[in-house]
Amino acid sequence: MKAKNRDQSLSDSRELDGSYDQLTDSVEDDFELSTVCHRPESMDKLQEQTKFTKKELQVLYRGFKNECPSGVVNEENFKNIYSQFFPQGDSSMYAHFLFEAFDTDKNGSVSFEDFVFGLSIILRGTINDRLNWAFNLYDLNKDGCITKEEMLDIMKSIYDMMGKYTYPTMQDDAPRDHVETFFQKMDRNKDGVVTIEEFIESCKKDENIMQSMQLFDNVI
Repeated sequence: MKAKNRDQSLSDSRELDGSYDQLTDSVEDDFELSTVCHRPESMDKLQEQTKFTKKELQVLYRGFKNECPSGVVNEENFKNIYSQFFPQGDSSMYAHFLFEAFDTDKNGSVSFEDFVFGLSIILRGTINDRLNWAFNLYDLNKDGCITKEEMLDIMKSIYDMMGKYTYPTMQDDAPRDHVETFFQKMDRNKDGVVTIEEFIESCKKDENIMQSMQLFDNVI
């Protein structure tokens, strides 16, 4: 039974990255089993559960496995990878928040499945799916509502990530001013928090909010 699971696991992985080669089969078996601690779901399951094609999943998996040979990425590695895309600023805090959003089962690591499930929503999901995902990103303590402090933490991390070179004339209080503007529009009943309903309704009515908050521009 163990041998069967082992063979199936290797088969699933090779199906994803398109790297199967009978000539190097026995060599790759020992090498892969010694370096990979997590095997992704089969191709069919991932296609059913996401909005990606087989070819797209293979491309994504090659890139993921290249950066994360073990099959999972922890927060420190995630931050290091993310910093390569924003060398002009400090992306560590935003990467922390993003990692928390991708780590849906809260086990301290992001698997390929976690990654493509989130990416599928961000890139191919309905507007409601995408806004629900964004709300979860901003709801830092996961209590079902966004406070002004939580939104400010996210906005500060975005400005830090984009860096002074991107916004050379940016004032230090710009993130706070930004958040004050958003809250006036979103907090409909003025109770000091933004619910998921208020968040989605406000974003749908005013596209400038989504653009200003850069909800989906900095994820990939």
